[in-house]
Amino acid sequence: MNEFEPRIFSGVQPTGNLHLGNYLGAIKRWVALQTSYPCIYCAVDLHAITMWQEPAQLERSTREVTAALLAAGIDAKTHILFNQSRVHQHAELAWVINCVARMGWLNRMTQFKDKAGKDRENASVGLFTYPDLMAADILLYRATHVPVGEDQKQHLELTRDVAQKFNNDFGSRIAELGLGVPMQVGETKVDGYFPLTEPLIGGPATRVMSLRDGSKKMSKSDPSDLSRINLTDDADQISKKIRKAKTDPDALPSEVAGLAGRPEADNLVGIYAGLAEASKEAVLSEHGGRPFSDFKPALADLAVEKLAPIADEMRRILADPAEIDRTLDAGAARAAEIAGRTMADVKRIVGLLA
Repeated sequence: MNEFEPRIFSGVQPTGNLHLGNYLGAIKRWVALQTSYPCIYCAVDLHAITMWQEPAQLERSTREVTAALLAAGIDAKTHILFNQSRVHQHAELAWVINCVARMGWLNRMTQFKDKAGKDRENASVGLFTYPDLMAADILLYRATHVPVGEDQKQHLELTRDVAQKFNNDFGSRIAELGLGVPMQVGETKVDGYFPLTEPLIGGPATRVMSLRDGSKKMSKSDPSDLSRINLTDDADQISKKIRKAKTDPDALPSEVAGLAGRPEADNLVGIYAGLAEASKEAVLSEHGGRPFSDFKPALADLAVEKLAPIADEMRRILADPAEIDRTLDAGAARAAEIAGRTMADVKRIVGLLA
């Protein structure tokens, strides 16, 4: 176990309306983690521009994401909340990491293959090196833990590879400068500058699927608005979307094993569990054997209870964009204090005169 000061880092892309999947898979967990760790949360606008973004919309989306995080319970006074591009050391450390990471590592990243599709020669270089920037985001704050979904695990593994290679490549220099921290790597105790960041993966609804197709992840890019519950939806919209959610003709099973091969049922039970902070077993213990005509109203009531207040608070926050900008600016100033120290150390370690 490394002996770095415990610290959480995580980021969300400001690329359009946040939805229930973002809330259950990330934001709700971010709020809970504030009671156990010092947290740094970030709207990763530099990541967003790896794909084309309409500039004015990106500005709006960055404020909207910030409003959603604040409305959901992120405490920007106790913890740190900012947008990535306000802290220039993210891009600066990303270049150093570009020079540490190997092409073979990036070539194995499945998310690039998925996003680039068949026309990968026309994809931006930024999209290809996206995992290096993500590693920089995390290592800039020497974060010990990152809450990630299953689709980001590979990127966090690359972050650990980068940290370990940097520590190995510059080990003697790190020791010479007295900048190392005792840590355990396998059976070996070493001094390292960067921690081997651990993933935090958990919860009953870390991967929320489309309400129209249980085999596809809930997505803001789905052409059907009925496929997702947006965090800006009001109570009537939330209820309507759950009523219209795709199901199968059978009643809910009494045990989790009975959800196998029933993706839509599994998804709705998972959503209920995530909102209720319960296990799927507990949900089925209460609702198993009941038809969806009984379960959907119960789920709709729960979703409205949990989500409608967030939407109301978001609207209140968004009415004052100048205050959102002040919050981001204050968070960036605090983040830059940490980032500046890290980058100064990295320059000394690597041999860059500053």
